[in-house]
Amino acid sequence: MKENYIIWLKSKYNGKNGTISSYTKALENLSTSIKYNIFENTNLLVLDKLYKDLLQNQKDKNGIYFNKDSSSYGEKGFYSASLRTYIDFLKSNNSPKNTIELNINHLQTSYIQSGLTYTNELITRYISSLVTKPFVLLSGLSGSGKTMLSLSFSKWICANKTQYCIVPVGADWTNREPLLGYVNALSNEEYIKPENGALELLINANKEENQNKPYFLILDEMNLSHVERYFADFLSIMESKDKFKLHSDTVNEKSGVPHELDWPKNLFVVGTVNIDETTYMFSPKVLDRANVIEFRVNESEIESFLNNPNEIDFTQLETNGASMEASFVQMAKNKEFEAVNTDNLNKTLVKFFAELKKTGAEFGYRTGMEIHRLYNQISTVNTDISENDKIDIAVIQKLLPKLHGSRRKLHPILEVLATLCVKATVDVKKDFLENKEELIFKENTDVLYPLSLEKITRMYKGAIDNGFASYAEA
Repeated sequence: MKENYIIWLKSKYNGKNGTISSYTKALENLSTSIKYNIFENTNLLVLDKLYKDLLQNQKDKNGIYFNKDSSSYGEKGFYSASLRTYIDFLKSNNSPKNTIELNINHLQTSYIQSGLTYTNELITRYISSLVTKPFVLLSGLSGSGKTMLSLSFSKWICANKTQYCIVPVGADWTNREPLLGYVNALSNEEYIKPENGALELLINANKEENQNKPYFLILDEMNLSHVERYFADFLSIMESKDKFKLHSDTVNEKSGVPHELDWPKNLFVVGTVNIDETTYMFSPKVLDRANVIEFRVNESEIESFLNNPNEIDFTQLETNGASMEASFVQMAKNKEFEAVNTDNLNKTLVKFFAELKKTGAEFGYRTGMEIHRLYNQISTVNTDISENDKIDIAVIQKLLPKLHGSRRKLHPILEVLATLCVKATVDVKKDFLENKEELIFKENTDVLYPLSLEKITRMYKGAIDNGFASYAEA
């Protein structure tokens, strides 16, 4: 390890940075690294925590104080500087033994420390969806934490702020220019990049040295404009594996923008969605390409929040999971999984397909493939999830989102779908769909798929009250 570190250190500082002082400083860091036996530990999680402790002027095992001022010569600065450099080396090293596997328990601990209260189930669904398909829609109640989830996870997993970008979608977006920019009509050699940083993020994600780093494009209020207009290039390339065509000069870049760009496997797009009179509904083309996660806030969650309504402290989670970013990207790239018995999953999907077809909301081969991939990725992210819970997540995220229509159209379909979510002995219409008492879904042993049944029940009752129902709710 020490020999590889020395080679990396010399290649990083000698010549590339160009100054004698930077190389001299690197060699001094190296001597300090050897003195304090830094090479004995390759656990990035442990080293990251140690480094953060040093930045808070805490003592090391020898009782010596250190701080972040690496420019002050002497052990005080050199120990923290050498430790930071060694961490950078490990993160740049693709060796599997230096890659820390993604740990959602570590993420949830960071959330709690920062004042966020996302459930283990929601965290599992979100991460599994991202590594299944790099396009996730977060739908539901305004102010329920959709944007906060996408932003907080990006801050936690990314080592650098340049790896994520929040872009508020405008109601006037009618083409791709707000995301991909355009060639200046008055000066053909100039390319105008969007000020929101979306194109810059795409360019950085495509760089060879960044292939093991995740990049997140967060589109806030994504349906304020017609998604199919400004997001058409992304929707097409996501499936075709084609390239973003940016300008016609195949030889030279224009303002640092190449002729074309790939959709890199380390790029993830998250869209937040609110449903009201100012927004547009999604077409099947969009829903087919995304995992849709709906946000609801229950009584116990709002009560818990009101008892302690504190501001979110992002400093408690920023870069805490940066040592796991390579593992996260590798999970998204992985196409091979251990062979598992999916007979139960397949039988359930066929039953849902038969009923959804009656209302024109059946699914195709692409959705079937992505459900199998999601099913496997959930097990990778969280080994404690049961088979029924995995099927439940697949149904509510990939099969139900296209459901909408009048009461006459939906009620017969919803009744049958509800029966698929419970044991055969249950009178689902009496016990759930038309039951006006407080219902229990998750803790009910008669319910096979609680998330899906709760959603179907809500849609059924919504159709009665309004004469119309849709998966997307305000």
